[in-house]
Amino acid sequence: MTTTFSQSSTSRFTRPRSGRMIGGVCAGIADRFGMKHGTVRLLFLLSCLLPGPQFLIYLALWLFMPDRGY
Repeated sequence: MTTTFSQSSTSRFTRPRSGRMIGGVCAGIADRFGMKHGTVRLLFLLSCLLPGPQFLIYLALWLFMPDRGY
């Protein structure tokens, strides 16, 4: 028995050129996991209320996630 899983629109973390607000990190994560961009942005903002390195992770992803090119 073979099971196939549908992949999202991209198979890697990339930052899109359209739909980005600041760096495109949340939009890239949303595209990768098939979520809405606004949902991921809201989750990020809510996570900023908790202690932790959220801004540093965002900056690191902004630097190391490649642009998608489209």
